[in-house]
Amino acid sequence: MKHLITGGAGFLGTLIARELLKKGDSVRVIDPIDDPDMHPDIEYIQGSVLDRKTMQKALKDVNIVHHNAALVPLTKSGKGFWDANVIGSQIAAEEAVKAGVDAFIHMSSSALFGLPDDSPITNNTPTEPIEIYGRSKLEGEKRVIDICKKANLPLTVIRPRTILGEERLGIFKILFDWIIENRNIYIIGSGNHLFQFVHAIDLMSFYMLTIEKQTPGIYNVGCKDYSTLRHDLEELINYAGSTSKVVSLPQKLAIGALKTLDFLHLSPLAPWHYMTYHKEFHFDVQPLMDLGWKPKYSNIDMFKESFDWYKENKDAFNYNSKSTHRSAVKEGMLWLLKKLS
Repeated sequence: MKHLITGGAGFLGTLIARELLKKGDSVRVIDPIDDPDMHPDIEYIQGSVLDRKTMQKALKDVNIVHHNAALVPLTKSGKGFWDANVIGSQIAAEEAVKAGVDAFIHMSSSALFGLPDDSPITNNTPTEPIEIYGRSKLEGEKRVIDICKKANLPLTVIRPRTILGEERLGIFKILFDWIIENRNIYIIGSGNHLFQFVHAIDLMSFYMLTIEKQTPGIYNVGCKDYSTLRHDLEELINYAGSTSKVVSLPQKLAIGALKTLDFLHLSPLAPWHYMTYHKEFHFDVQPLMDLGWKPKYSNIDMFKESFDWYKENKDAFNYNSKSTHRSAVKEGMLWLLKKLS
């Protein structure tokens, strides 16, 4: 079996490649990033999904396409989100159909639900993104579904919650650093709302299950056991032996301030973060478990493991990765807030 992973040098693409190699399958990656740590058994093609000729070359003799190439919220790419997340997804699906592949797997996002009125979220929950990244992911998903449906190409869509795990840095590096330094952890609002994450290992176990069982469909993937955002952060702080405190900020004032700092390029947080993390958000994962999925990690389990990994590796890890989720994020004006806490 030969697989093509778009965005295969990124955090998720790398995880998928590792799992496929464990099965003994052939893996090819297309990505603008030349990752020096890429497994030697992976065939690497440097290029973009926006280049049809390169995609045609990459798709030769491929059985399954894993489409992960995307710009994520932390990149704050503005109009660039449309090119990467919409046009790139459309081209990947169109060229996959032309190449006659057997199946297409599309990595989507929970951001396309915006601020849902009710949780748990199901496939019947309206998709109403509230910021530019979520809108681009929704439109990209819609175009992929339409293309694959017309071509009768089996399609699996994965919508993951925010991911934790080894090498997953981004804004979590800031969180872990502040806890290590005994700084206050600021949240928008009370934090007394249910909030769900997903561990990379559990996400990959479900991902591979859909391949093994050949069950195309749309799947919302999050952990099974979770509590409120405040509770899980306080549990992590206690586990770390830190004197940090979880401090609530007034909702309107905090969002307004973060929006201004974002506009001035003085904050690492993207609209998806500061416009949604104060609201209840969790998926109904029973349909996944009905397929035989057995997630291992609760919110607090993944927080603890990710924190331990970071604390052990923070001085030796290469933070210069070009993958957004595997690199350090600058604190911007949050540095001043940290100093005052």
